[in-house]
Amino acid sequence: MTLDPAAARRAADALPGLPRDAEGPVFGAPWEAQAFAMTLALHARGLFTWGEWAAMLADEIKRAQAAGDPDTGETYYRHWLAALERMVAVKGVADSGTLARYRDAWDHAADRTPHGRPIVLAPEDFD
Repeated sequence: MTLDPAAARRAADALPGLPRDAEGPVFGAPWEAQAFAMTLALHARGLFTWGEWAAMLADEIKRAQAAGDPDTGETYYRHWLAALERMVAVKGVADSGTLARYRDAWDHAADRTPHGRPIVLAPEDFD
């Protein structure tokens, strides 16, 4: 998934808590950039407004803090991903069962993939 730099800067400007440097968003792992890019793509397709997204992300962060997250910034993209999953479910794109099925498939694919190699989702990962 390719990340549009201009869209990434606009998103960073719209979301003040987003980890960033002078050039825009920063990511600690590839999955963080992929979750960010998926969010931008769904926004660009009109699935939600930035206001809806900001509210969903803020709610997810509040939930995590209430559950004891120390809010050091290290878990930001975990909250981002949880908010993205909720948004997709709320908007009717995929239900929670489908999301869980894909999450389990990705876990299976990651377990069978040697370190340093790209994770590729295969049909057998859904078994």
